[in-house]
Amino acid sequence: MTERKPKDDSTVPFFPDHITLEAKVALGFGILLFIIGAVALWYPVGLGEPADPMVTPEHAKPEWYFLFLYQMLKFVPKTFGATAPVVAVFLLMLWPFIDRKPDTTHKSERNRLIIAVVLLLLIGALSVWGEVS
Repeated sequence: MTERKPKDDSTVPFFPDHITLEAKVALGFGILLFIIGAVALWYPVGLGEPADPMVTPEHAKPEWYFLFLYQMLKFVPKTFGATAPVVAVFLLMLWPFIDRKPDTTHKSERNRLIIAVVLLLLIGALSVWGEVS
């Protein structure tokens, strides 16, 4: 025969003790949530001015990789400054589908290199100018 082990008094039965404790915690959380909701309804936080995406705050300075765009916005019309980068990224994504001819002549390679260097110099100059201004 096997002997029965004496019952350990350090355990807590799941039902009803643990269930009652969980119900009390859930009730307390519900009451707290109700109080926070009631305070939010009675004392609403007022909204500020509507956001204007075309106006940049004076103290804002972007990260280094957006400095050329930030500097460009100072010199071009606002609608062009907001739409030009989006159109440029869209065209870069579509470029492999647009240019499908295998043109590898020296003239076309030279023209592509000149365009790439001019764009990189322009982006670099605008970035440095945006950092110092």
